[in-house]
Amino acid sequence: MGDSLLLTDVRPWGADPVDVLVENGLVAAVSSTGSPDRAGTHVEGAGRVILPALSDVHLHLDSTRLGLPFRAQTGEPGRWGRIMNDREHWRSAERSVAERAVFTLAVAVANGATRIRSHAQVDADSGLTKLEGVLAARERYAEVCDVEIVAFPQVGILLEPGVVDLMDAALRAGADLVGGIDPCEIDRDPVRHLDAVFGLAERHQVGIDIHLHEAGELGLFTLELIHERIEALDMRGLVTVSHARALASGLPAVPAAIERLAANEVALTHAAGAKGWELPLLDLAAAGVRVGVGMDGQRDYWSPYGNGDMLDRAWQLAFVNGFGSDQHVEHALAVATWGGASVIDRSLAPLDALDLRPGFAVGDPAEFFLVDSVSPTAAVMDRPAERTVIHRGAVVSVDTALDGFEIPGRWGREGN
Repeated sequence: MGDSLLLTDVRPWGADPVDVLVENGLVAAVSSTGSPDRAGTHVEGAGRVILPALSDVHLHLDSTRLGLPFRAQTGEPGRWGRIMNDREHWRSAERSVAERAVFTLAVAVANGATRIRSHAQVDADSGLTKLEGVLAARERYAEVCDVEIVAFPQVGILLEPGVVDLMDAALRAGADLVGGIDPCEIDRDPVRHLDAVFGLAERHQVGIDIHLHEAGELGLFTLELIHERIEALDMRGLVTVSHARALASGLPAVPAAIERLAANEVALTHAAGAKGWELPLLDLAAAGVRVGVGMDGQRDYWSPYGNGDMLDRAWQLAFVNGFGSDQHVEHALAVATWGGASVIDRSLAPLDALDLRPGFAVGDPAEFFLVDSVSPTAAVMDRPAERTVIHRGAVVSVDTALDGFEIPGRWGREGN
């Protein structure tokens, strides 16, 4: 990547035009427009809005069918029915795991997402095949985005023999975090499930990202068990809970649960879920809890939603939460950009207030995208297709015209 980049006449978060100097992948200076010419790359912003790069921090690259013929939903209702539907059909997809992951990652980057956390399923049926496909996609695009991979036991850890050993092998093969899923509802043994997850994390010295779809009192109980292990093992700042549906319950215990999440530095990721799944974003921001959002599955064996554009997901996040003011819509955008980045990189400050517009202080990572829009809120509403993407201080691009795939929806990157 280039050592020096000068972005002229850009508007951070839609503010007044400035010039942004980037050196060695970090913001070196932000000054009034008209900066003197410098050696290195020069990008004319032409008054465009510049924002922190989009961050997709809850993604399943191994199951995506983005860009393939639309597939009707055939799974039985409920989580287990969809898990089994995935198991029944993933081998008959028109393209391999690696090919599908490569295409989806290309679309994400073209749309401005340079920070990704993807789950890769590890179970007795698929072994490490899905992980290997996601690892291949990460290697393919290592120069244009950063990808973390979670070894994800979607079918549970205890229901089938050998899964703990497979998870151990996945972490040795290149997975960055250890996952878990619904310790009560799936494995029906939360103590053994969480002991296995935290044991693997301790052995490999990695972080944790646990899917927690469990609702209401049950989900809050599981959160308590997670906190007990964080405190006992001194793993503050190393755990993420995905979905955390119990926080959408409105139960009297939720405020205390949020306070404990903040105290133990537990991050949250979610998929901008509809009624019954909405995280209390404003309360979480006030408490300083790190929150990011992601595409989750994309047109796969779980869901028909998803188009590879995290700006579209920012719109969905604002919509399902009933956000209408510019301040609140911009907060949804902040969650989809800097919020997710702070989940992956704990050295970055969390979004602890609604009016924070981070990403442009000296020393911040030079991860940006530029859009031609009058304001950040307008960018969320319009989702302009043309974007300039910057990763590690250099302008990057990817070819999304891969054989056998088409970009769905009207927000695709035509011509790539």
